Amino acid sequence: MMFQTLTYYLSEHPSIVNFRWSHTQSYGSTWSFLFTAISLYLLLAISLSLLLSLLRRSRPVPLGPIPALHSLSMSLISATIFTGILLSAAAEIRDTRWLWRRSKTTPFQWLLCFPLGTRPSGRVFFWSYAFYLSRFLHTFRTFSTILRRRNLSFFRLFNHSILILMSFLWLEFSQSFQVLAILLTTSVYAVVYGYRFWTAIGLPSACFPFVVSCQIVLLGCNILCHVGVLLMHFMKGGCNGIGAWGLNSVLNGAILLLFLNFYVKMHARKSKGGDYGAIKKKVEMDVVKDKNL
Repeated sequence: MMFQTLTYYLSEHPSIVNFRWSHTQSYGSTWSFLFTAISLYLLLAISLSLLLSLLRRSRPVPLGPIPALHSLSMSLISATIFTGILLSAAAEIRDTRWLWRRSKTTPFQWLLCFPLGTRPSGRVFFWSYAFYLSRFLHTFRTFSTILRRRNLSFFRLFNHSILILMSFLWLEFSQSFQVLAILLTTSVYAVVYGYRFWTAIGLPSACFPFVVSCQIVLLGCNILCHVGVLLMHFMKGGCNGIGAWGLNSVLNGAILLLFLNFYVKMHARKSKGGDYGAIKKKVEMDVVKDKNL
């Protein structure tokens, strides 16, 4: 009974089934909103960093339980989106299986490659829209990091801005692969932000760079899926939103290079015979500064 109720509210509710990405009906769905929001985010982050530098404040600004609550909320939101899009994808596969038999398409192929002409409407695009909106909540971590450490990283600004842009393009162009991308990302985010909440309330941290390890797993899975999309695009005669997928591939490649550079530096420190505890602490600080999810 509980599972049926959960299924209804996460995949069968009329608002989810009848969802349609529309510039007139969906909040934040216009190009002007997208670029205004990203510009405002960059402006506020840079202004806050400059203001703290001008005030010469040496101590972190106390934020109390706000960072922990933000981590908890992001973990719960990510878990909800993961469950919602998983149930919605299963429902879409169930409802359209008869159509796929004609084109000899399997559910896994559909997850990698939307047919040409796919419109951004229905269950999975509702949760893609929810994921897009959650990217704005994600950016709040930038401001808490600046207030606590007075550190402004170009990579953080770049990463958050591009994630907002890419999740917008997923909806705007009905991009293939987005269902798998959201499933992978939200599952990792639910774990990572749950871990951050765990450590924020004073519980012990892992004995290895947990956040970086999760990000490496996510990037590796994304690369494998991108190769699958490329193969499907040529084998099935085209995947919907392949242009947006190409930009997404460039982004993942850039992030991968960033992490490879990070690991090279980490192993260089180890080869010099540094203390592992000190290395681990430095690694975690680097992750927080430059490579946050």
